[in-house]
Amino acid sequence: MIWKTKRRNLDLGTRAQVMGILNTTPDSFSDGGKFDAPSAALKHARKMISEGTAIIDIGGESTRPGALPVSADEEIRRTIPVIRAIRAEWDGLISIDTTKAAVAGEALAAGADIINDVSGLTADPGMAAICAPTGCGIVVMHMQGTPADMQDSPSYSDVVGEVRSFFQERLETLTALGIDPARLCFDPGIGFGKTLEHNLALIRALPTLAPLGRPLLLGISRKSFLSKITAASEPSERDAPTCAITALARRQGIMLHRVHDVKANLAALHVAEAIE
Repeated sequence: MIWKTKRRNLDLGTRAQVMGILNTTPDSFSDGGKFDAPSAALKHARKMISEGTAIIDIGGESTRPGALPVSADEEIRRTIPVIRAIRAEWDGLISIDTTKAAVAGEALAAGADIINDVSGLTADPGMAAICAPTGCGIVVMHMQGTPADMQDSPSYSDVVGEVRSFFQERLETLTALGIDPARLCFDPGIGFGKTLEHNLALIRALPTLAPLGRPLLLGISRKSFLSKITAASEPSERDAPTCAITALARRQGIMLHRVHDVKANLAALHVAEAIE
């Protein structure tokens, strides 16, 4: 399976890959404030690169439950210097985690290859127009509500069916706007407007979610639902359960994983692939 991005195609046919998380925010749930200085962000990026990440996903606005939005100018201030610094010394894939067309445009100009939009390109009417002519890869995520309210009693009659339907609608709409389906990757949005039961139902159904054989990105790293299954109350304690799901998902055929701990999750993937 090939995912087309701006810089190069990512081969997801035989070996699973990871997308390393780099939050340049003061308030992200796991590492807020650790990498909001460009020098600290670059140092962490170098660490993830040395550990084998295929993609670095840079976010300048927290999307944790209850998070309030920041301006496009503030997102640009937080992320663009980091993108430029990483691009100056690394030829790998860079993703910008944003719902704003203005931020996406600046990020692509600075060297980003992928737009990772937690709204599935629904929050900003200009996002598809920014993406269409650039050849960038696009992550289409499902979320019920917004980060500010998404965990206020999320409800579905059929969460798996609704996520599938959302993905199909997004595929058809974005294709009609001139975006090659080969540029699309889909993310079920674990923890984004979902209860524990919704999350587990989606994880069980992972191989069936993405349309037309497109790749699925799984982002479960250190999320709070893991603390309801284990005693890991702190985000930093959730890497072991994260790796457990990473390995199980690889056995289901999921080839792209968005994670905080690149080294540990790549090890889990390699073990799963050795057993296969």
